[in-house]
Amino acid sequence: MSLGFSSTLQLCSFRPRIHNHAKAPSFLNSHNLNSMNSGFCNTTSKCLCFNLLRIASLDGNKIPGKVKSTSRKVNKGFLLRSKSVLSVDKEVAVEGNGGLSRESSNFDAIVIGSGIGGLVAATQLAVKGARVLVLEKYVIPGGSSGYYQRDGYTFDVGSSVMFGFSDKGNLNLITQALAAVGCKMEVIPDPTTVHFHLPNNLSVRIYREYNDFISELTSKFPHEKEGILKFYGECWKIFNALNSLELKSLEEPLYLFGQFFQKPLECLTLAYYLPQNAGDIARKYIKDPELLSFIDAECFIVSTVNALQTPMINASMVLCDRHFGGINYPVGGVGGIAKSLANGLLDQGSEILYRANVTNIILENGKAVGVRLSDGRKLFAKTVISNATRWDTFGKLLKGEKLPDEEENFQKVYVKAPSFLSIHMGVKAEVLPLDTDCHHFVLEGLSPKDYEAKKAMLADEIISRLEKKLFPGLRSSITFMEVGSPKTHRRYLARDKGTYGPMPRSTPKGLLGMPFNTTAIDGLYCVGDSCFPGQGVIAVAFSGVMCAHRVAADIGLEKKSPVMDAALLRLLGWLRTLA
Repeated sequence: MSLGFSSTLQLCSFRPRIHNHAKAPSFLNSHNLNSMNSGFCNTTSKCLCFNLLRIASLDGNKIPGKVKSTSRKVNKGFLLRSKSVLSVDKEVAVEGNGGLSRESSNFDAIVIGSGIGGLVAATQLAVKGARVLVLEKYVIPGGSSGYYQRDGYTFDVGSSVMFGFSDKGNLNLITQALAAVGCKMEVIPDPTTVHFHLPNNLSVRIYREYNDFISELTSKFPHEKEGILKFYGECWKIFNALNSLELKSLEEPLYLFGQFFQKPLECLTLAYYLPQNAGDIARKYIKDPELLSFIDAECFIVSTVNALQTPMINASMVLCDRHFGGINYPVGGVGGIAKSLANGLLDQGSEILYRANVTNIILENGKAVGVRLSDGRKLFAKTVISNATRWDTFGKLLKGEKLPDEEENFQKVYVKAPSFLSIHMGVKAEVLPLDTDCHHFVLEGLSPKDYEAKKAMLADEIISRLEKKLFPGLRSSITFMEVGSPKTHRRYLARDKGTYGPMPRSTPKGLLGMPFNTTAIDGLYCVGDSCFPGQGVIAVAFSGVMCAHRVAADIGLEKKSPVMDAALLRLLGWLRTLA
Protein backbone atom coordinates (compact mmCIF):
# COMPACT_ATOMS: atom_id res chain seq x y z
CA MET A 1 0.00 0.00 0.00
CA SER A 2 1.29 3.44 -0.84
CA LEU A 3 0.38 6.81 0.54
CA GLY A 4 -0.03 9.96 -1.50
CA PHE A 5 0.71 13.24 0.23
CA SER A 6 -0.79 16.22 -1.51
CA SER A 7 -0.73 19.88 -0.68
CA THR A 8 -3.19 22.48 -1.74
CA LEU A 9 -1.90 26.00 -2.05
CA GLN A 10 -4.02 29.08 -2.32
CA LEU A 11 -1.51 31.87 -2.93
CA CYS A 12 -1.77 32.88 0.45
CA SER A 13 -3.15 29.47 1.24
CA PHE A 14 -1.26 26.20 1.24
CA ARG A 15 -3.26 23.04 1.80
CA PRO A 16 -1.24 19.82 1.94
CA ARG A 17 -3.20 16.60 2.14
CA ILE A 18 -2.26 13.12 3.17
CA HIS A 19 -3.95 10.40 1.18
CA ASN A 20 -3.75 6.70 1.86
CA HIS A 21 -4.67 4.66 -1.20
CA ALA A 22 -5.04 1.03 -2.01
CA LYS A 23 -3.61 1.96 -5.40
CA ALA A 24 -2.08 5.39 -5.77
CA PRO A 25 -1.48 7.08 -9.12
CA SER A 26 1.56 5.57 -10.80
CA PHE A 27 3.37 8.88 -10.41
CA LEU A 28 3.02 8.31 -6.68
CA ASN A 29 4.97 5.07 -6.87
CA SER A 30 7.92 6.25 -8.90
CA HIS A 31 10.08 8.10 -6.41
CA ASN A 32 12.90 7.26 -4.05
CA LEU A 33 11.63 7.10 -0.49
CA ASN A 34 14.95 8.42 0.77
CA SER A 35 14.84 11.62 -1.25
CA MET A 36 13.84 13.63 1.85
CA ASN A 37 14.48 13.41 5.56
CA SER A 38 11.27 15.08 6.66
CA GLY A 39 7.64 14.28 6.23
CA PHE A 40 4.12 14.65 7.49
CA CYS A 41 2.68 11.25 7.84
CA ASN A 42 2.32 8.39 10.27
CA THR A 43 2.42 5.67 7.64
CA THR A 44 4.53 4.99 4.57
CA SER A 45 4.56 7.94 2.17
CA LYS A 46 5.79 8.05 -1.40
CA CYS A 47 4.90 11.44 -2.71
CA LEU A 48 4.37 15.07 -2.04
CA CYS A 49 1.90 16.94 -4.20
CA PHE A 50 1.28 20.64 -4.00
CA ASN A 51 -2.01 21.33 -5.67
CA LEU A 52 -4.49 24.12 -6.11
CA LEU A 53 -2.59 27.36 -5.75
CA ARG A 54 -4.65 30.53 -5.42
CA ILE A 55 -3.71 34.16 -5.07
CA ALA A 56 -5.39 36.31 -2.44
CA SER A 57 -5.23 40.02 -1.80
CA LEU A 58 -4.88 41.60 1.62
CA ASP A 59 -8.49 42.73 1.73
CA GLY A 60 -9.73 39.18 1.12
CA ASN A 61 -10.69 39.52 -2.54
CA LYS A 62 -9.18 36.78 -4.68
CA ILE A 63 -7.72 37.99 -7.95
CA PRO A 64 -5.97 35.51 -10.25
CA GLY A 65 -2.33 36.46 -10.69
CA LYS A 66 -2.20 39.34 -8.25
CA VAL A 67 -1.55 39.87 -4.55
CA LYS A 68 -1.61 43.18 -2.76
CA SER A 69 1.42 43.57 -0.54
CA THR A 70 1.63 44.68 3.05
CA SER A 71 4.61 45.71 5.12
CA ARG A 72 2.93 45.45 8.50
CA LYS A 73 4.34 42.08 9.48
CA VAL A 74 7.44 41.24 7.53
CA ASN A 75 9.09 38.10 8.85
CA LYS A 76 12.74 37.44 8.13
CA GLY A 77 12.39 34.08 9.81
CA PHE A 78 8.75 33.54 9.06
CA LEU A 79 6.30 33.25 11.92
CA LEU A 80 4.84 29.77 12.36
CA ARG A 81 1.53 29.48 14.11
CA SER A 82 -0.49 26.38 14.71
CA LYS A 83 -3.15 27.27 17.27
CA SER A 84 -6.63 28.61 16.63
CA VAL A 85 -5.94 28.56 12.93
CA LEU A 86 -9.59 28.71 11.99
CA SER A 87 -10.70 31.52 14.27
CA VAL A 88 -12.35 34.61 12.83
CA ASP A 89 -12.26 38.25 13.77
CA LYS A 90 -16.05 38.48 13.96
CA GLU A 91 -18.81 35.99 14.46
CA VAL A 92 -21.52 36.01 11.84
CA ALA A 93 -24.45 38.03 13.12
CA VAL A 94 -27.59 35.94 12.98
CA GLU A 95 -31.06 37.13 13.90
CA GLY A 96 -32.47 35.07 16.71
CA ASN A 97 -29.18 33.21 17.34
CA GLY A 98 -29.43 31.83 20.85
CA GLY A 99 -33.04 32.90 21.17
CA LEU A 100 -34.54 29.43 20.91
CA SER A 101 -36.54 28.15 23.83
CA ARG A 102 -35.18 25.44 26.07
CA GLU A 103 -37.18 22.88 24.13
CA SER A 104 -38.47 23.73 20.66
CA SER A 105 -40.55 21.42 18.51
CA ASN A 106 -42.08 23.43 15.68
CA PHE A 107 -39.54 22.69 12.96
CA ASP A 108 -40.05 20.60 9.86
CA ALA A 109 -36.34 19.75 9.76
CA ILE A 110 -33.26 20.17 11.92
CA VAL A 111 -29.99 20.19 9.98
CA ILE A 112 -26.85 19.25 11.92
CA GLY A 113 -23.95 21.22 10.45
CA SER A 114 -23.74 24.14 8.02
CA GLY A 115 -21.43 22.74 5.37
CA ILE A 116 -22.44 23.37 1.76
CA GLY A 117 -24.45 20.12 1.64
CA GLY A 118 -26.35 21.00 4.80
CA LEU A 119 -26.98 24.60 3.75
CA VAL A 120 -28.20 23.62 0.28
CA ALA A 121 -30.56 21.05 1.80
CA ALA A 122 -31.80 23.62 4.34
CA THR A 123 -32.36 26.43 1.86
CA GLN A 124 -34.00 24.18 -0.72
CA LEU A 125 -36.43 22.98 1.96
CA ALA A 126 -37.04 26.52 3.19
CA VAL A 127 -38.03 27.81 -0.25
CA LYS A 128 -40.50 24.92 -0.52
CA GLY A 129 -42.20 26.22 2.62
CA ALA A 130 -40.53 24.15 5.34
CA ARG A 131 -39.40 25.69 8.62
CA VAL A 132 -35.79 24.64 9.11
CA LEU A 133 -33.29 25.00 11.94
CA VAL A 134 -29.57 24.66 11.14
CA LEU A 135 -27.27 23.91 14.07
CA GLU A 136 -23.59 24.84 13.66
CA LYS A 137 -20.91 24.00 16.22
CA TYR A 138 -18.60 26.79 15.08
CA VAL A 139 -19.21 30.57 14.91
CA ILE A 140 -19.54 30.86 11.13
CA PRO A 141 -21.17 28.72 8.41
CA GLY A 142 -19.48 26.77 5.65
CA GLY A 143 -17.60 23.87 7.21
CA SER A 144 -14.92 22.80 4.72
CA SER A 145 -16.04 25.63 2.45
CA GLY A 146 -15.71 28.21 5.21
CA TYR A 147 -13.12 30.88 5.90
CA TYR A 148 -11.15 32.55 8.63
CA GLN A 149 -9.63 35.99 9.04
CA ARG A 150 -6.27 36.94 10.46
CA ASP A 151 -4.29 40.17 10.41
CA GLY A 152 -6.25 41.65 7.53
CA TYR A 153 -6.24 38.47 5.45
CA THR A 154 -9.23 36.29 4.64
CA PHE A 155 -8.35 32.65 3.96
CA ASP A 156 -10.41 29.80 2.50
CA VAL A 157 -10.08 26.82 4.81
CA GLY A 158 -10.71 24.22 2.14
CA SER A 159 -12.35 24.41 -1.26
CA SER A 160 -11.16 27.03 -3.73
CA VAL A 161 -11.74 25.40 -7.13
CA MET A 162 -15.42 26.18 -7.55
CA PHE A 163 -17.25 23.85 -9.91
CA GLY A 164 -20.98 24.32 -10.43
CA PHE A 165 -20.69 28.10 -10.21
CA SER A 166 -21.47 29.23 -13.75
CA ASP A 167 -24.52 30.85 -15.33
CA LYS A 168 -25.62 28.02 -17.63
CA GLY A 169 -26.70 24.41 -17.69
CA ASN A 170 -28.25 22.23 -14.98
CA LEU A 171 -25.05 21.36 -13.14
CA ASN A 172 -24.41 24.88 -11.88
CA LEU A 173 -25.77 23.79 -8.53
CA ILE A 174 -24.07 26.47 -6.42
CA THR A 175 -25.50 29.20 -8.64
CA GLN A 176 -28.93 27.58 -8.45
CA ALA A 177 -28.77 27.22 -4.67
CA LEU A 178 -27.93 30.91 -4.26
CA ALA A 179 -30.59 31.98 -6.75
CA ALA A 180 -33.24 29.98 -4.89
CA VAL A 181 -32.84 32.30 -1.90
CA GLY A 182 -32.44 35.44 -4.00
CA CYS A 183 -28.65 35.66 -3.90
CA LYS A 184 -26.09 36.20 -6.63
CA MET A 185 -22.34 36.61 -6.16
CA GLU A 186 -19.83 38.41 -8.33
CA VAL A 187 -17.25 35.97 -9.65
CA ILE A 188 -13.84 36.07 -11.33
CA PRO A 189 -13.25 33.45 -14.06
CA ASP A 190 -10.14 31.30 -13.71
CA PRO A 191 -8.31 31.10 -17.07
CA THR A 192 -6.83 27.77 -15.98
CA THR A 193 -8.25 25.21 -13.57
CA VAL A 194 -4.88 23.89 -12.47
CA HIS A 195 -1.29 23.83 -13.68
CA PHE A 196 0.20 20.34 -13.26
CA HIS A 197 3.93 20.02 -12.57
CA LEU A 198 4.67 16.30 -12.77
CA PRO A 199 7.73 14.03 -12.88
CA ASN A 200 9.90 13.93 -16.00
CA ASN A 201 9.34 17.70 -16.36
CA LEU A 202 5.78 17.15 -17.56
CA SER A 203 3.92 20.45 -17.34
CA VAL A 204 0.24 20.60 -18.34
CA ARG A 205 -2.16 23.52 -17.98
CA ILE A 206 -5.88 22.80 -17.79
CA TYR A 207 -7.14 25.75 -19.80
CA ARG A 208 -10.70 27.00 -19.45
CA GLU A 209 -11.30 26.51 -23.16
CA TYR A 210 -11.59 22.80 -23.98
CA ASN A 211 -9.87 23.03 -27.36
CA ASP A 212 -6.91 24.83 -25.76
CA PHE A 213 -6.61 22.08 -23.16
CA ILE A 214 -6.77 19.32 -25.79
CA SER A 215 -4.13 21.11 -27.86
CA GLU A 216 -1.92 21.36 -24.79
CA LEU A 217 -2.31 17.70 -23.86
CA THR A 218 -1.93 16.30 -27.37
CA SER A 219 1.20 18.41 -27.88
CA LYS A 220 2.72 16.52 -24.93
CA PHE A 221 1.43 13.12 -26.16
CA PRO A 222 0.99 13.40 -29.96
CA HIS A 223 1.04 9.61 -30.36
CA GLU A 224 -2.02 9.35 -28.07
CA LYS A 225 -4.16 12.02 -29.72
CA GLU A 226 -6.89 9.59 -30.78
CA GLY A 227 -7.05 8.01 -27.33
CA ILE A 228 -7.18 11.41 -25.63
CA LEU A 229 -10.09 12.51 -27.78
CA LYS A 230 -11.97 9.25 -27.19
CA PHE A 231 -11.51 9.26 -23.40
CA TYR A 232 -12.52 12.88 -22.90
CA GLY A 233 -15.24 12.34 -25.51
CA GLU A 234 -16.82 9.72 -23.23
CA CYS A 235 -16.56 12.19 -20.36
CA TRP A 236 -18.55 14.70 -22.42
CA LYS A 237 -21.18 12.06 -23.25
CA ILE A 238 -21.81 11.53 -19.54
CA PHE A 239 -21.65 15.24 -18.69
CA ASN A 240 -24.12 16.14 -21.43
CA ALA A 241 -26.53 13.46 -20.20
CA LEU A 242 -26.33 14.80 -16.63
CA ASN A 243 -26.56 18.39 -17.78
CA SER A 244 -29.77 17.70 -19.69
CA LEU A 245 -31.67 16.43 -16.65
CA GLU A 246 -33.44 18.26 -13.86
CA LEU A 247 -31.46 17.08 -10.86
CA LYS A 248 -33.53 15.91 -7.90
CA SER A 249 -33.61 12.91 -5.59
CA LEU A 250 -32.73 9.56 -7.14
CA GLU A 251 -34.68 8.04 -4.25
CA GLU A 252 -37.96 9.58 -5.45
CA PRO A 253 -39.63 7.31 -8.05
CA LEU A 254 -42.10 9.83 -9.47
CA TYR A 255 -39.19 12.08 -10.41
CA LEU A 256 -37.15 9.19 -11.82
CA PHE A 257 -39.94 7.89 -14.02
CA GLY A 258 -40.73 11.40 -15.21
CA GLN A 259 -37.11 12.00 -16.22
CA PHE A 260 -36.88 8.62 -17.92
CA PHE A 261 -39.93 9.25 -20.09
CA GLN A 262 -38.64 12.71 -21.03
CA LYS A 263 -34.96 11.76 -21.54
CA PRO A 264 -34.71 7.97 -21.93
CA LEU A 265 -31.39 7.93 -23.81
CA GLU A 266 -29.71 10.20 -21.27
CA CYS A 267 -31.00 8.15 -18.35
CA LEU A 268 -29.82 4.89 -19.93
CA THR A 269 -26.42 6.46 -20.60
CA LEU A 270 -26.02 7.33 -16.90
CA ALA A 271 -27.23 3.89 -15.83
CA TYR A 272 -24.63 2.30 -18.12
CA TYR A 273 -21.76 4.29 -16.61
CA LEU A 274 -22.96 4.14 -13.00
CA PRO A 275 -20.86 1.05 -12.09
CA GLN A 276 -17.79 2.06 -14.14
CA ASN A 277 -14.57 3.84 -13.16
CA ALA A 278 -12.55 6.40 -15.08
CA GLY A 279 -9.33 4.39 -15.06
CA ASP A 280 -10.84 1.38 -16.81
CA ILE A 281 -12.29 3.56 -19.56
CA ALA A 282 -9.03 5.50 -19.97
CA ARG A 283 -7.17 2.22 -20.45
CA LYS A 284 -9.51 1.23 -23.28
CA TYR A 285 -8.07 4.04 -25.39
CA ILE A 286 -4.71 5.02 -23.89
CA LYS A 287 -1.54 2.95 -23.49
CA ASP A 288 1.17 5.47 -22.58
CA PRO A 289 1.84 4.97 -18.83
CA GLU A 290 2.84 8.61 -18.34
CA LEU A 291 -0.42 9.83 -19.85
CA LEU A 292 -2.40 7.36 -17.74
CA SER A 293 -0.57 8.72 -14.71
CA PHE A 294 -1.61 12.24 -15.71
CA ILE A 295 -5.24 11.06 -15.76
CA ASP A 296 -4.61 9.52 -12.34
CA ALA A 297 -3.50 12.97 -11.15
CA GLU A 298 -6.61 14.53 -12.70
CA CYS A 299 -8.80 12.10 -10.77
CA PHE A 300 -6.72 12.47 -7.61
CA ILE A 301 -7.89 16.08 -7.34
CA VAL A 302 -11.50 15.01 -7.95
CA SER A 303 -11.70 12.11 -5.52
CA THR A 304 -8.36 11.77 -3.63
CA VAL A 305 -7.83 8.40 -5.31
CA ASN A 306 -6.49 7.33 -8.67
CA ALA A 307 -8.49 6.91 -11.87
CA LEU A 308 -9.06 3.18 -11.34
CA GLN A 309 -10.91 4.01 -8.12
CA THR A 310 -12.71 7.15 -9.34
CA PRO A 311 -16.31 6.68 -10.55
CA MET A 312 -16.60 7.70 -14.20
CA ILE A 313 -19.66 9.85 -13.51
CA ASN A 314 -17.80 11.87 -10.86
CA ALA A 315 -14.77 12.33 -13.09
CA SER A 316 -16.92 13.42 -16.02
CA MET A 317 -18.80 16.02 -13.97
CA VAL A 318 -15.57 17.74 -13.02
CA LEU A 319 -13.41 17.18 -16.11
CA CYS A 320 -16.09 18.72 -18.34
CA ASP A 321 -17.72 21.35 -16.12
CA ARG A 322 -14.39 23.21 -15.93
CA HIS A 323 -14.72 23.78 -19.69
CA PHE A 324 -18.52 24.08 -19.96
CA GLY A 325 -19.23 26.62 -17.25
CA GLY A 326 -15.65 27.13 -16.20
CA ILE A 327 -14.14 27.62 -12.77
CA ASN A 328 -15.42 30.87 -11.30
CA TYR A 329 -14.14 32.22 -8.01
CA PRO A 330 -16.43 34.36 -5.82
CA VAL A 331 -15.19 37.86 -5.09
CA GLY A 332 -14.45 38.06 -1.38
CA GLY A 333 -13.71 34.36 -0.97
CA VAL A 334 -15.44 30.99 -0.91
CA GLY A 335 -16.79 31.69 2.57
CA GLY A 336 -19.17 34.19 1.01
CA ILE A 337 -21.17 31.34 -0.51
CA ALA A 338 -22.03 29.88 2.88
CA LYS A 339 -22.72 33.32 4.35
CA SER A 340 -25.08 34.12 1.47
CA LEU A 341 -26.92 30.81 1.84
CA ALA A 342 -27.20 31.34 5.62
CA ASN A 343 -28.62 34.84 5.12
CA GLY A 344 -31.00 33.52 2.47
CA LEU A 345 -32.17 30.86 4.91
CA LEU A 346 -33.08 33.58 7.42
CA ASP A 347 -34.89 35.55 4.75
CA GLN A 348 -37.09 32.49 4.17
CA GLY A 349 -38.17 32.50 7.82
CA SER A 350 -35.92 29.65 8.99
CA GLU A 351 -33.13 29.82 11.56
CA ILE A 352 -29.47 29.03 12.10
CA LEU A 353 -27.91 28.68 15.52
CA TYR A 354 -24.13 28.95 16.05
CA ARG A 355 -22.08 27.52 18.93
CA ALA A 356 -24.67 24.74 18.90
CA ASN A 357 -22.86 21.48 19.55
CA VAL A 358 -25.13 18.51 18.86
CA THR A 359 -24.20 15.55 21.04
CA ASN A 360 -27.08 13.17 20.36
CA ILE A 361 -29.88 12.46 17.93
CA ILE A 362 -33.05 11.75 19.90
CA LEU A 363 -35.02 8.65 18.90
CA GLU A 364 -38.57 7.81 19.93
CA ASN A 365 -39.92 4.40 18.96
CA GLY A 366 -37.09 4.05 16.47
CA LYS A 367 -37.79 7.40 14.77
CA ALA A 368 -35.50 10.45 14.78
CA VAL A 369 -37.47 13.26 16.41
CA GLY A 370 -34.85 15.78 17.49
CA VAL A 371 -31.39 16.47 18.90
CA ARG A 372 -29.74 17.19 22.21
CA LEU A 373 -27.13 19.95 22.51
CA SER A 374 -24.09 19.97 24.77
CA ASP A 375 -25.77 22.62 26.94
CA GLY A 376 -28.67 20.27 27.63
CA ARG A 377 -31.25 21.81 25.31
CA LYS A 378 -33.49 19.46 23.36
CA LEU A 379 -34.78 20.59 19.98
CA PHE A 380 -37.45 18.68 18.07
CA ALA A 381 -38.54 18.43 14.44
CA LYS A 382 -40.39 16.18 12.04
CA THR A 383 -37.08 15.13 10.47
CA VAL A 384 -33.36 15.32 11.24
CA ILE A 385 -30.72 15.83 8.53
CA SER A 386 -27.11 15.13 9.47
CA ASN A 387 -24.38 16.98 7.60
CA ALA A 388 -21.86 15.09 9.73
CA THR A 389 -20.19 12.12 8.08
CA ARG A 390 -22.03 8.82 8.22
CA TRP A 391 -19.27 7.57 10.55
CA ASP A 392 -19.91 10.39 13.02
CA THR A 393 -23.68 10.26 12.58
CA PHE A 394 -23.93 6.59 13.48
CA GLY A 395 -20.82 6.29 15.63
CA LYS A 396 -21.20 9.42 17.80
CA LEU A 397 -24.60 11.06 17.42
CA LEU A 398 -26.34 7.68 17.69
CA LYS A 399 -23.84 6.15 20.05
CA GLY A 400 -25.12 2.99 21.67
CA GLU A 401 -27.58 2.24 18.88
CA LYS A 402 -27.09 -0.87 16.77
CA LEU A 403 -25.37 -0.01 13.51
CA PRO A 404 -27.86 -0.59 10.65
CA ASP A 405 -26.87 -3.22 8.11
CA GLU A 406 -26.61 -0.69 5.25
CA GLU A 407 -24.21 1.47 7.29
CA GLU A 408 -22.16 -1.57 8.18
CA ASN A 409 -21.97 -2.46 4.48
CA PHE A 410 -20.97 1.12 3.63
CA GLN A 411 -18.10 0.94 6.11
CA LYS A 412 -16.95 -2.34 4.57
CA VAL A 413 -16.64 -0.67 1.18
CA TYR A 414 -15.36 2.79 2.22
CA VAL A 415 -12.90 4.16 4.74
CA LYS A 416 -12.30 7.73 5.91
CA ALA A 417 -9.90 9.60 3.66
CA PRO A 418 -6.92 10.86 5.69
CA SER A 419 -6.54 14.51 6.59
CA PHE A 420 -3.93 17.08 5.55
CA LEU A 421 -1.61 19.82 6.71
CA SER A 422 -2.66 23.37 5.82
CA ILE A 423 -0.37 26.35 5.42
CA HIS A 424 -1.92 29.78 4.93
CA MET A 425 0.47 32.57 4.00
CA GLY A 426 0.42 36.21 3.06
CA VAL A 427 3.30 37.18 0.76
CA LYS A 428 4.52 40.30 -0.97
CA ALA A 429 3.02 40.78 -4.40
CA GLU A 430 6.32 41.20 -6.23
CA VAL A 431 7.32 37.57 -5.72
CA LEU A 432 4.33 36.40 -7.78
CA PRO A 433 4.44 37.04 -11.54
CA LEU A 434 1.31 38.71 -12.91
CA ASP A 435 0.61 35.73 -15.19
CA THR A 436 0.84 33.17 -12.39
CA ASP A 437 -1.73 30.39 -12.70
CA CYS A 438 -4.16 30.30 -9.80
CA HIS A 439 -3.83 26.62 -8.87
CA HIS A 440 -0.80 24.38 -9.06
CA PHE A 441 -0.25 20.68 -8.49
CA VAL A 442 3.37 19.67 -7.87
CA LEU A 443 4.34 16.04 -7.35
CA GLU A 444 7.66 15.07 -5.70
CA GLY A 445 9.21 12.39 -3.52
CA LEU A 446 8.87 12.43 0.29
CA SER A 447 9.64 10.00 3.10
CA PRO A 448 7.50 9.62 6.23
CA LYS A 449 8.01 11.12 9.71
CA ASP A 450 5.75 11.68 12.62
CA TYR A 451 3.65 14.63 11.54
CA GLU A 452 3.21 16.32 14.90
CA ALA A 453 6.95 16.46 15.55
CA LYS A 454 7.74 17.47 12.00
CA LYS A 455 4.99 19.99 11.22
CA ALA A 456 7.22 23.05 11.36
CA MET A 457 10.01 21.27 9.50
CA LEU A 458 7.62 20.21 6.76
CA ALA A 459 6.32 23.74 6.38
CA ASP A 460 9.91 24.87 5.88
CA GLU A 461 10.48 22.15 3.30
CA ILE A 462 7.32 23.11 1.43
CA ILE A 463 8.41 26.73 1.27
CA SER A 464 11.83 25.65 -0.01
CA ARG A 465 10.29 23.52 -2.75
CA LEU A 466 7.94 26.27 -3.81
CA GLU A 467 10.74 28.79 -3.85
CA LYS A 468 12.90 26.53 -5.98
CA LYS A 469 10.13 25.29 -8.30
CA LEU A 470 7.76 28.21 -8.75
CA PHE A 471 8.47 31.46 -6.88
CA PRO A 472 12.08 32.60 -6.35
CA GLY A 473 12.33 34.88 -3.32
CA LEU A 474 9.18 33.49 -1.71
CA ARG A 475 10.67 32.94 1.74
CA SER A 476 11.86 36.51 2.18
CA SER A 477 8.51 37.85 1.00
CA ILE A 478 6.34 36.11 3.62
CA THR A 479 4.49 38.62 5.78
CA PHE A 480 2.19 36.14 7.53
CA MET A 481 2.09 32.38 7.96
CA GLU A 482 -0.06 29.97 9.90
CA VAL A 483 -0.06 26.18 9.95
CA GLY A 484 -2.93 23.83 10.77
CA SER A 485 -2.74 20.08 11.31
CA PRO A 486 -5.38 17.34 11.05
CA LYS A 487 -6.14 18.06 14.71
CA THR A 488 -7.03 21.62 13.72
CA HIS A 489 -9.47 20.37 11.11
CA ARG A 490 -10.95 17.93 13.61
CA ARG A 491 -11.39 20.68 16.20
CA TYR A 492 -13.11 23.24 13.99
CA LEU A 493 -14.92 21.05 11.48
CA ALA A 494 -15.94 18.27 13.89
CA ARG A 495 -14.64 15.55 11.59
CA ASP A 496 -12.96 12.54 13.16
CA LYS A 497 -9.17 12.86 12.75
CA GLY A 498 -9.79 15.78 10.38
CA THR A 499 -10.88 13.39 7.63
CA TYR A 500 -12.37 14.62 4.35
CA GLY A 501 -14.82 12.29 2.72
CA PRO A 502 -14.94 8.56 1.99
CA MET A 503 -12.31 6.59 0.12
CA PRO A 504 -12.90 3.09 -1.31
CA ARG A 505 -11.05 0.27 0.42
CA SER A 506 -10.44 -1.33 -2.97
CA THR A 507 -11.55 -0.75 -6.54
CA PRO A 508 -15.24 0.19 -6.34
CA LYS A 509 -17.94 -0.48 -8.91
CA GLY A 510 -18.39 3.14 -9.84
CA LEU A 511 -20.99 4.81 -7.63
CA LEU A 512 -22.97 1.67 -6.84
CA GLY A 513 -21.72 1.50 -3.26
CA MET A 514 -22.44 5.11 -2.31
CA PRO A 515 -25.48 5.49 -0.04
CA PHE A 516 -28.10 8.13 -0.75
CA ASN A 517 -29.79 10.47 1.73
CA THR A 518 -32.29 8.19 3.47
CA THR A 519 -31.11 5.94 6.29
CA ALA A 520 -32.46 2.85 8.00
CA ILE A 521 -33.76 5.10 10.79
CA ASP A 522 -37.13 6.66 10.07
CA GLY A 523 -36.95 10.44 9.99
CA LEU A 524 -33.13 10.56 9.77
CA TYR A 525 -31.33 11.64 6.59
CA CYS A 526 -27.68 12.18 5.76
CA VAL A 527 -26.19 14.78 3.43
CA GLY A 528 -22.66 15.70 2.37
CA ASP A 529 -19.55 13.99 1.08
CA SER A 530 -20.26 10.55 2.55
CA CYS A 531 -23.46 10.39 0.51
CA PHE A 532 -24.00 9.93 -3.23
CA PRO A 533 -22.28 11.25 -5.33
CA GLY A 534 -19.33 11.88 -2.96
CA GLN A 535 -16.65 14.51 -2.44
CA GLY A 536 -16.33 17.99 -3.88
CA VAL A 537 -18.40 21.17 -3.78
CA ILE A 538 -20.55 20.30 -6.78
CA ALA A 539 -21.11 16.78 -5.42
CA VAL A 540 -22.18 17.87 -1.93
CA ALA A 541 -24.44 20.54 -3.44
CA PHE A 542 -26.05 17.78 -5.52
CA SER A 543 -26.43 15.76 -2.33
CA GLY A 544 -28.16 18.72 -0.69
CA VAL A 545 -30.60 19.16 -3.57
CA MET A 546 -31.46 15.44 -3.55
CA CYS A 547 -31.90 15.37 0.22
CA ALA A 548 -34.23 18.38 0.23
CA HIS A 549 -36.41 16.81 -2.46
CA ARG A 550 -36.69 13.49 -0.62
CA VAL A 551 -37.41 15.15 2.74
CA ALA A 552 -39.96 17.52 1.16
CA ALA A 553 -41.80 14.53 -0.29
CA ASP A 554 -41.77 12.76 3.08
CA ILE A 555 -43.23 15.74 4.97
CA GLY A 556 -45.89 16.45 2.37
CA LEU A 557 -44.35 19.35 0.42
CA GLU A 558 -43.78 17.27 -2.74
CA LYS A 559 -45.78 14.51 -4.38
CA LYS A 560 -44.92 10.98 -3.37
CA SER A 561 -46.06 7.39 -3.83
CA PRO A 562 -45.47 5.30 -0.68
CA VAL A 563 -45.76 2.00 -2.55
CA MET A 564 -43.32 3.04 -5.27
CA ASP A 565 -41.03 4.59 -2.64
CA ALA A 566 -40.72 1.33 -0.76
CA ALA A 567 -40.02 -0.63 -3.94
CA LEU A 568 -37.38 1.85 -5.16
CA LEU A 569 -35.59 1.97 -1.80
CA ARG A 570 -35.40 -1.84 -1.75
CA LEU A 571 -34.02 -1.83 -5.30
CA LEU A 572 -31.39 0.80 -4.48
CA GLY A 573 -30.41 -1.12 -1.36
CA TRP A 574 -29.94 -4.27 -3.40
CA LEU A 575 -27.82 -2.44 -5.99
CA ARG A 576 -25.50 -1.20 -3.23
CA THR A 577 -24.86 -4.77 -2.16
CA LEU A 578 -23.35 -5.42 -5.62
CA ALA A 579 -20.53 -2.89 -5.04
